[in-house]
Amino acid sequence: MANERQTPQSSQNNTTEHRSWASPFRRPRRLRTSPAMRNTVAETSLEPRNLMLPMFIADGIDEPRAISSLPGVYQHTEDSLLRAVEEALDSGVQSIDLFGVPADGDKDARGTAGLRPDGVLNRAISAVYRRFGDDVIISADTCLDEFTDHGHCGVLSKDAHGREVIDNDATLSLYSEMAVAQARAGAHVVSPSGMMDGQVQVIRDALDAAGFEDVSIMAYSAKYASAFYGPFREAVGSSLQGNRRQYQQDPRNRRESLLETQLDIDEGADIVMVKPAMPYLDVLREVADMSPVPVAAYQVSGEYAMISAAAHNGWIDLEPAIIESLQGIRRAGADVVLTYWAVKAAQMLRGGA
Repeated sequence: MANERQTPQSSQNNTTEHRSWASPFRRPRRLRTSPAMRNTVAETSLEPRNLMLPMFIADGIDEPRAISSLPGVYQHTEDSLLRAVEEALDSGVQSIDLFGVPADGDKDARGTAGLRPDGVLNRAISAVYRRFGDDVIISADTCLDEFTDHGHCGVLSKDAHGREVIDNDATLSLYSEMAVAQARAGAHVVSPSGMMDGQVQVIRDALDAAGFEDVSIMAYSAKYASAFYGPFREAVGSSLQGNRRQYQQDPRNRRESLLETQLDIDEGADIVMVKPAMPYLDVLREVADMSPVPVAAYQVSGEYAMISAAAHNGWIDLEPAIIESLQGIRRAGADVVLTYWAVKAAQMLRGGA
């Protein structure tokens, strides 16, 4: 037995002998030595096909109107909208998301201008579809907030205690009517963003009953009551009074997003969305892990404005920041990224960014 015992010295010699043939440490840097090497082993891709461009069309303007808080983004006329869609297609971006901006005189308590075939949004959908057909995927915002004089996403009513609330169920019938009008106009995708309970189910039923079984639903499933929507309110000329915390999600909650997403999937959503994107990448990752359908994420106006402002002041380099922000959203699990930089990013990617 004594011969089998190792002395401290013999143990040290064995360790030294082992290290003589093993690599002293791994060198992950070997796979970062050149652009070609980095591209070969990249875990996340970002391509123009992953990008969707949100666009605004406004009534009562004769030329595109700049949105001061979103530099480079415009409220469009019909002509300028069609030119911008052409530019998007030329860059490789095949998907757009349309928002209508009615004249103030067209707003009412129920947002009926959003349902009319001759309303600004449905006219825009028709114009884009007539020009481009199925070459561009037209998604339409299926929500009333741009069209209501109070700026909320649904019908206002009083609860049993006399408090003003959003009437969820009364709003659903308007959403179903709005979705069918958008499908008739030529929308390939309707996008209920109001966070009403049951909205996907009633829209799916209405579309199917009207013969639009092939029109998809992109559900804003995990949409938070966020501080990052400010510039968007300017973009759509919002008349919002108060806030939307009654129906949009509390930023402190995570599990709730998984519940909301599962409900939308069960009701027939074809794509689910997390909004905003960058402050909620943890939620996006979990939604992507559990979802059997494609996942979208919206890089919202406040995210765009912050990066733009920092770049304008020389604090960051704009183009690398754009690509890095979008790569981060893709890495977290988004199949589709809605971003106001869709065209610029696509052009950069085609140029080798």
